[in-house]
Amino acid sequence: MAALPRMLCASALALLLWAGFCSSVCVEVPSETEAVQGTDMKLLCISCMKREEVTASTVVEWFYRPIEGGKDEPIYEYRKANHEFPSRFSGRIQWNGSKDMQDVSITVLNVTLNDSGIYTCNITREFEFEIHRPLFQSSRRIHLTVVEEAGEDFTSVISEIMMYILLVFLTLWLLIEMVYCYRKVSKAEEAAQENATDYLAIPSENKENCAVPVEE
Repeated sequence: MAALPRMLCASALALLLWAGFCSSVCVEVPSETEAVQGTDMKLLCISCMKREEVTASTVVEWFYRPIEGGKDEPIYEYRKANHEFPSRFSGRIQWNGSKDMQDVSITVLNVTLNDSGIYTCNITREFEFEIHRPLFQSSRRIHLTVVEEAGEDFTSVISEIMMYILLVFLTLWLLIEMVYCYRKVSKAEEAAQENATDYLAIPSENKENCAVPVEE
């Protein structure tokens, strides 16, 4: 039982070290694909740059295609400055890109059911080398579905149940530890009191004889 706190502390420390190590590392996390009507939806688009690409200039283009089909229509562009194209999203797009242009995400404000569709994020980087300027292109697609109400996430429900179970387990463990420590302290006090009572019951002449002789 006593080893459990040390294990929990070690796990927490490992998670903190991992988070601190990963905070400076670019990770290409996929975007969420479901939004609730009337909320703001961030369309996540991350394109990590390699060390040799740091001096590259970046152009970002966002396109939208309805579910029923059709062509990709441009809705947003970043080319040294933000530019929003006239579309059904006019006035509802917000730039969420990072300064290093590895995160080139946008947020659609107040999404509607008609905003469901396929969103494409195109990234073009031009390397600024002395001899030549090669281009690097990448693309991300997000199939977004807008629903009227948020449904229950089975994973989040399981996680919440496990959290409550862990809290109950830790509470019981603390109670057991408190009872154990209390009984141990009580026994130690009783033993000390019994020793003191036995010592006081010894006659005075015997107490003198109980003294430990000192060697010369």
